[in-house]
Amino acid sequence: MVVSGVVAGHKPWRQTLCSGTAIATLAIAGVLVAPAKGTGQTSGTAPDSSQIKMPEIVVTAPKSKPKPKRAARRPAPQSAATAAAAAPANATTATEAALDAKMNALDQARDNLLPKLGASTYVISRQAIETQPQGDNTPIDKAILQMPGVSYDSAVSNPDFHVRNEYANVQIRINGVVLPEGVSALGPFLDTNFVGSMSLLTGTLPAEYGLRTAGVLDITSRSFATPGGEVSLYGGSHQTVTPSFDYGGSVGNSEYFVTARGNWNDLGLENPTSNINAIHDETEQGKFFGYASTLLDESTRFSVISAISYSAFQIPNNLGQTPLGDFGPANYNSALLNENEYDTYVANIATLQKKGTDGDGQLSVYSRYASVDFVPDVFGDLVFNDVASHVTRESLLNGIQGDASYVVDNHHTLRFGFATSEEHTDVGDVATVLPVDPTTGLVPPGSAPLSITDDDSKVGWNLGAYIQDEWKLTDQLTLNSGLRFDQLFQYVDANQLSPRFALIYKPVEGTAIHAGFARYFTPPYQAQAASSDIALFANTTNAPPLTTLDDPVKPERSSYYDVGIDQTVLPGLSMGLDAYYKNARDMLDDGQFGSAVVLTQFNYAQGYSEGGEYKLKYNNGNFKAYTNFAYNITRAQGVESNQYLIEDESYLTDWHYTDDMQRMTGSAGASYRWNDTLFTTDLIYGSGLRDGFDNTTHAPPYTVVNVGVSHDFHWSPNAKPLTVRFDVVNLFDDIYELRSGCCIGEFAPQYGARRGYFIGLSQKL
Repeated sequence: MVVSGVVAGHKPWRQTLCSGTAIATLAIAGVLVAPAKGTGQTSGTAPDSSQIKMPEIVVTAPKSKPKPKRAARRPAPQSAATAAAAAPANATTATEAALDAKMNALDQARDNLLPKLGASTYVISRQAIETQPQGDNTPIDKAILQMPGVSYDSAVSNPDFHVRNEYANVQIRINGVVLPEGVSALGPFLDTNFVGSMSLLTGTLPAEYGLRTAGVLDITSRSFATPGGEVSLYGGSHQTVTPSFDYGGSVGNSEYFVTARGNWNDLGLENPTSNINAIHDETEQGKFFGYASTLLDESTRFSVISAISYSAFQIPNNLGQTPLGDFGPANYNSALLNENEYDTYVANIATLQKKGTDGDGQLSVYSRYASVDFVPDVFGDLVFNDVASHVTRESLLNGIQGDASYVVDNHHTLRFGFATSEEHTDVGDVATVLPVDPTTGLVPPGSAPLSITDDDSKVGWNLGAYIQDEWKLTDQLTLNSGLRFDQLFQYVDANQLSPRFALIYKPVEGTAIHAGFARYFTPPYQAQAASSDIALFANTTNAPPLTTLDDPVKPERSSYYDVGIDQTVLPGLSMGLDAYYKNARDMLDDGQFGSAVVLTQFNYAQGYSEGGEYKLKYNNGNFKAYTNFAYNITRAQGVESNQYLIEDESYLTDWHYTDDMQRMTGSAGASYRWNDTLFTTDLIYGSGLRDGFDNTTHAPPYTVVNVGVSHDFHWSPNAKPLTVRFDVVNLFDDIYELRSGCCIGEFAPQYGARRGYFIGLSQKL
């Protein structure tokens, strides 16, 4: 088998910006955007001012803040002098300090509006990102690996990480607004530079969180009251060159922030061999993020966000492959293959937020265009695979999201909201195949290739609404209960009413216990749920291997139980334990079926996931350290949709471990600042993803250690510093295989990157 290629040729945007919502959103988003302050927050509680400014990795416990009386719930506007005293160090004028204080108050109101009550929450702050090896140059998907229960996978898995061993069932939110996923592109479409803080929510989520439920990556964007930024150049091994720029500031009652990054290297995707360098693996990537917000009055904020990503990948070649013998020469060098993929992502969000005395509200409209274009090596793919597929996927999604809260009294806070999105997808496959004799099942000698076009277009809807009550039973005990209703109109029509319950108990200061139950309704990704017209491929080399069954992909329905405790052991030392169990019907999964590096979803009849997590954090002055460990078992049985994709009959009936399961996952890190010099290290550990027939074994375990050192040079008393850094990724040059290429939904092996050396220069502006 051969792995090669990156999709080439992105399509024109066609009607991308032509829908009413898209036009309105893009018109509003003419101003670029910047992220809001990073907030380290305890699950179930809006952060106080000290938490908002805490720059570190925070392991949090589910808490619920006592609600003061209505009249005192919102503080009176601060004077300029008072705001200046409370403002961060970079807010150097009274005007900037006052603006920063007002924006902070609105950030806190947004957190009150969308609490994390009962969820297991882990927060990485802005400072924690900057003090890890590679700093801001760490791809966002690699930074996420330092969170508990997050395991590493190849970029082909999209995204290249799993939360609690589930497939790509992770929702991304920016400033409380859902950011729709792409269409099975390679690598992340977001950049670490714009992150103020990011929280990973898992377990039993409050009712406001629907659709993607394995985890919610809740990102708060950066913002600047005082002008400032950075220009950086970073590079090293694998011909890596990555320049970046970010800048933010304020004008009157408005804040703005923009960041852009380019990335060129020779290891765009995981190497299918254990060699240091891959063959045919160059990538060119560009990312942009902009944010702007303005105060319409003391309690009203309007903001816009734009995110753009474009990536071109060569698909690395798997050496030493043997031709199948049905087409072309008997000997052909698989290193000569030339497959490519081109991915585009554009999103725009406009949000109006209102902070009130007895409640808060936020209304957002958003539009997202995404495309994937996989361009095969037609001749080479026919030689090695008997089929060459030119796959394109395009999606235009428009949506609206509204959330509101109302403080009934000192014991009850009601929260309610809705979300509606409409998505138009076009999925195409121009397949070059060989004819097959229906009697013998063989390709007749000298057969000429055939070209078959298989297109699918769909307009689908996701509708959701929720209501929930935060009930403070006592000063120590809070019950958050809610109902969520979801309706799906896609390849199937389905709906579900989902109850959610969570108890948060704080018996003493520094101790928080949570226990919850949630029903989840998880729709498939529309572009990945499209099925092929398999009748077109009868008597060809692209005919289904086992069965012609082709049932449509259904939403997953599951029951989730979670219990945990977070404990402050000593000042600066905190730890947490969490245990969970999930039982699912129509359990969703995905895989790469064929040489085209795109994913297709299917359902298992049933499945379950169970496990536990441990987390520890220690802060003492300039020294910071953390460690996380997770254990999980995930099994499933009986493929019941898109069955024609399956090549192993046992998957249609038997129980087995899912291919995304890794039994043990760990991460750890530490940093120490000595004057202007920062020393930092982190690591990830994996016991190995599944391997072997029926996923009965696993890949070898691995530990990858990264280290870095940086120093701030101050050329003059009035000049901002120049930071010089040196990083080593995979310090001990561990050779580790992520995927063997033999399991369901896999096509070729993937190895993690070998040791790399990187140098960076960053000038503060």
